[in-house]
Amino acid sequence: MSATATPSTDGGPTEDRSKEERLKTYLLDRAEDGEMYFKGKFISEDVDLSPKEIGALMVKLRDSATELTVEKWSYTGATTWRVETV
Repeated sequence: MSATATPSTDGGPTEDRSKEERLKTYLLDRAEDGEMYFKGKFISEDVDLSPKEIGALMVKLRDSATELTVEKWSYTGATTWRVETV
């Protein structure tokens, strides 16, 4: 086990939740003045997630985050997401 891994007894949801919370907090901070548009590949370093992880988490956040409105906005080379605080 590496020193940076967080053990999970049920196969990983603890890690997924922290990733989801990290992304949600980032989006709330960035969209606090209204709306923001972004592609996962451009924020991946900021949230320490891969663009693929961001895409999967955005789908979850679209259904679960009551503080955010999440829309799949367009696709040109990668999905553009529109996020607005509620």
